[in-house]
Amino acid sequence: MSQPKRELKAFNFRRWIDEKLWRIPGVGEHMRVYHLARFYRMVGMLLRGGMPIVPALDMAAGLLHPVLRDPLARAMRSISEGHSISHSLERQALTTPVALRMLVVGERSGAMGDMMERVAVFHDEEIARWVDWFTRLFEPVLMALIGLVIGGIVVLMYLPIFELAGSIQ
Repeated sequence: MSQPKRELKAFNFRRWIDEKLWRIPGVGEHMRVYHLARFYRMVGMLLRGGMPIVPALDMAAGLLHPVLRDPLARAMRSISEGHSISHSLERQALTTPVALRMLVVGERSGAMGDMMERVAVFHDEEIARWVDWFTRLFEPVLMALIGLVIGGIVVLMYLPIFELAGSIQ
């Protein structure tokens, strides 16, 4: 099999896994928050550097998952038409409740770049707490599963010996 075909199959497999992960209720929401945190951080840095909001959103769009890019395009269109940033992002489900409140404060204070970076920090901390919780939950489950597999292998190895010993008597 040629190299490009192998890469295409790997890409399609990764995309399939990614789509399945986004559909898992708890995991998909945290993946969305992770992508939004990266997006907010980049937009915040661009705004603090003096870039206008719509070009900053456009530049940072590549950080978002493809599922979130179409809503961002609609939000950018709404912002270009004169609607508020927080309202436009909220209507397209590109905010969380905390992010929405912080974006409103950023609009009122004129420090939108700083607020977007604070939103990113908040969401990064939230993701870190969730990953910590998930690993604490998953570790015992994984250990029990490994114990069951190893126990099964041991029983399967000794079963023929016990049958042989039983047939000798």
